Amino acid sequence: MGRINVAAIAAIVTVGFLAGCATPASERSVMAFEDARLIVGDGRVIEKATLVVDGTKIVQAGAAADVRVPAGATRVSLAGKTVMPMIIDTHVHLSRSSTTAPSVEEMQRVRDALIRDLRLRAYYGVSAVLSMGTDNYELLDIRGQAIPGAARFLSAGRGITMPEPGRISLPHWITTEAEGRKVVQELAAHKVDMVKIWVDSRDGKYKKLTPEIYGAIIDEAHKWGLRVSAHIFNLEDGKGLMRAGVDALAHGVRDKDIDDETVAMFKQRPNLVLTPNLPDRGVKVDLGWLKAGLPAAEVAKLESVNYDRPTAQFFYGIQARNLAKLNAAGVRITLGTDGNRPWGPHDEMLDMVMAGMTPMQVIVAATRNSAEFLRIADAGTLQAGKSADFIVLDANPLDDIANTRRISAVILRGATVDRAQPVR
Repeated sequence: MGRINVAAIAAIVTVGFLAGCATPASERSVMAFEDARLIVGDGRVIEKATLVVDGTKIVQAGAAADVRVPAGATRVSLAGKTVMPMIIDTHVHLSRSSTTAPSVEEMQRVRDALIRDLRLRAYYGVSAVLSMGTDNYELLDIRGQAIPGAARFLSAGRGITMPEPGRISLPHWITTEAEGRKVVQELAAHKVDMVKIWVDSRDGKYKKLTPEIYGAIIDEAHKWGLRVSAHIFNLEDGKGLMRAGVDALAHGVRDKDIDDETVAMFKQRPNLVLTPNLPDRGVKVDLGWLKAGLPAAEVAKLESVNYDRPTAQFFYGIQARNLAKLNAAGVRITLGTDGNRPWGPHDEMLDMVMAGMTPMQVIVAATRNSAEFLRIADAGTLQAGKSADFIVLDANPLDDIANTRRISAVILRGATVDRAQPVR
């Protein structure tokens, strides 16, 4: 079969995917995406590469000379394009109920909103998310569903913190080690993907989990085969959590520049993961790229706070310097956005580059590292046997990380995500 242009991807891939759901593997439509620059996700780049997709899976990926395109495959020319794995966001807070005991009607509304959130992620090239500690247990069944055109959903369920009256009440509020262990057992019964804890006084407004309490939580979680990710603010809390065996820090240190001891402690713990969740840089930026995917009123709302803010620049500076030091030390870094902005990963990747990481390091953090952290074995890199989750870009993000925003097409589980009409 002759080649077709990238503009025809949507119709052909969707038809092929739907046909593949109902036919034997030997009869499924096979797609060969050719002549692209392939960013594998593990640090490698292959020029003029070929990617062969059969149904929902990648069956071959490599230089054209090393790939044998099956007879009868539909061949799609991606000349001039760059292909990279879809992004994985390891820290989000999606739509949720405001109560731990919602009505049936409220829960249905929340489920519908959460699925919309997941579809919005796919629109922006995100294939999976971990929701961090603010989810009703009634939502956890969504994790096992492959919703067409929607990112995968992983969840920490209800996180753990000291009482924070006036803030969101979905996390478990505890005050003792025994309560912490009991909550971990509850989370284990719900088979959460992560245990989320908050260790933060919120500018002195609340008491925070003590080393004795968070130590008990981490110990109990490890007994149940669960990992713990901690929201932190202060340097000393970060050190205490590392000594207690925490598995991930859901934010970098935010109160001061880290010292040599902190860097050494990270290096002594090669399995410890850092999700920087950098704050807004506090500078006016061009939001024009969002106009195609957002209602005008929402863009206007974003523009209303789009100006230079020296205080924000100061706090970004602290975290950027800390990230640069830890990245130089070889710390395992993933991507997280901490909120419900479906386009947020593209902002975060730019912020990480501005902090001193290279575009390739940021892409690896946002793809392979994030997939491995979430234990998603079939995502994160573009290799044979992996899920066919990739973004076709009009420009090379290794030249300018902002080019991840120049999306030509998104292929999720072998099917094209409809980007003609933004998700509403």
